[in-house]
Amino acid sequence: MVDNLDVRLAKLARKGDQRAFAEIVGLYKDKIFHLAYRMLNNRHEAEDIVQETFLRVYKSLDRYDENQKFSTWIYRIGTNLCIDRLRKRKPSYSLDADMNDQEGMDGYSMIPSDDRTPESEMLISETQRIIHQAIESLPAKYKTIMILRYIQDMSLQEISDVLDLPVTTIKTRVHRGREYLRKKLEFKL
Repeated sequence: MVDNLDVRLAKLARKGDQRAFAEIVGLYKDKIFHLAYRMLNNRHEAEDIVQETFLRVYKSLDRYDENQKFSTWIYRIGTNLCIDRLRKRKPSYSLDADMNDQEGMDGYSMIPSDDRTPESEMLISETQRIIHQAIESLPAKYKTIMILRYIQDMSLQEISDVLDLPVTTIKTRVHRGREYLRKKLEFKL
């Protein structure tokens, strides 16, 4: 089994071994940050999510089921925290509704990105930026799945485990998310 190390560390951390918990943090903090940053597009919020995730992991270690992959369990915690954050952040108007006065502009294009620096702009190629913006504009239920599938490179089964949804639902949402992205990107690439 791939996750033997994780399970051993979880067992030790559960017994109060601080070094084992520190090792878990070391193994997963960058992965959770990357996931949260992709979902929230905000460095500070992503850092908050990392801290919240490990607090929740620490408090819930006794509830971790050793028959499931530790990575799935920790990703579920991080993903759910991101989804909660996105729900709280949503403005009251619909982002998908076209703005009356601006042709082809919707609510997403009106939301400023708060994390751009000249250095990061140089690192991101134009194509990646366009794709990233398109993923940003997805409704949350598709955005989460597309990030887990194509950026975190998870299998449909892993996503199903993380989100606690049937694989058939995941397949449908991946398909719809791809269609949505294709339409968004048709004229841009």
